[in-house]
Amino acid sequence: MNRREGLSVRLKLTVSYAGFLFVAGTLMLAVVCVFLLRYLPDTTKGLLWTSPNRAVLLRVFIPAVATALAFLLVFGLLGGWVLAGRMLAPLTRIADAARMASNGSLSHRIRLAGREDEFRELADAFDTMLAQLEYHAAEQQRFAANASHELRTPLAISRTILDVARTDATRDRGELIERLRTVNTRAIDLTEALLLLSRSDRGTFTREPVDLYLIAEEAAETLLPFAEKRGITLGVTGVRTRCVGSEALILRMVTNLVQNAIVHNLTTGGAVTVHIEPQFDLSVLQVENTGRPIPPELVPALTEPFRRGTERVRTDEHAGAGLGLAIVRSVVQAHNGSLSLTPRPAGGLLVTIRLPGATTPLAVHCG
Repeated sequence: MNRREGLSVRLKLTVSYAGFLFVAGTLMLAVVCVFLLRYLPDTTKGLLWTSPNRAVLLRVFIPAVATALAFLLVFGLLGGWVLAGRMLAPLTRIADAARMASNGSLSHRIRLAGREDEFRELADAFDTMLAQLEYHAAEQQRFAANASHELRTPLAISRTILDVARTDATRDRGELIERLRTVNTRAIDLTEALLLLSRSDRGTFTREPVDLYLIAEEAAETLLPFAEKRGITLGVTGVRTRCVGSEALILRMVTNLVQNAIVHNLTTGGAVTVHIEPQFDLSVLQVENTGRPIPPELVPALTEPFRRGTERVRTDEHAGAGLGLAIVRSVVQAHNGSLSLTPRPAGGLLVTIRLPGATTPLAVHCG
């Protein structure tokens, strides 16, 4: 935005300080002059010629007053300039940091020393903002690089299949078409997952009361054939409770959790349990599964995009894109909730999600 150049804040503060000091000095000297004149005789009455009178006072006092006022004005300008510079020094550092951030440098921090005041509070808030921007920028760069890599794989496979179909007339065209369809389906699923992740990150959705128990039942019913095919027992327990948010996003979140729990389970004889319960003003969802032991140091990385656990099956219709738990984390954050992952001592994982509850919770026992 183009604006006309104006006076600096330092100059404005200097003029304000000097003007206030000049006006205060003028009033003080005026009051002194009035009180002195009140108790001195008037020369027009011809009295007390040898004693001090008003004429002598005015002749001597007025030049002294003018000199004092001139000194106050100069002193106020110089002192105001120095004091304004010292007071505005933190603001200058904050402005320099803002300019560096606008040029793309997010690693700089102000780290303003001293006791707490308005400027230091502003500097601390600015440092926090820079740290968050740096984290999100790095996360987006990493996400973009990973997404490009993941999308490049199915595209390269598709090109290879098309090249084979064009150059090798002996290959079964039906088999090639089926393989191409599978690869394209995976690319479409990955693209939809990326769009969903972007949507939940922006938080652009309508919030309304959602029955979390019914959502969990719907997700379990959808994935039950997949669980039975792998010999996994899938169950939903708890009570009906409402949370506030997007029904579509929460359904995708629960579906991803249950699917992840099935995929990272035992080959046969495993179990997945989905439990819902109210907790004060929150709605709590827990998804627990059996499976291989998970090293504790691996847990924080499970919610990163394109990070997979110890085993990922990529050959069936439920093969993941590495965005399952990343989408879960994004949806939880968009709903102002909390997510915790706890490795089970016997193997597997316990995922606990807490979402803000609706004002009218349900209390009907199910399961």
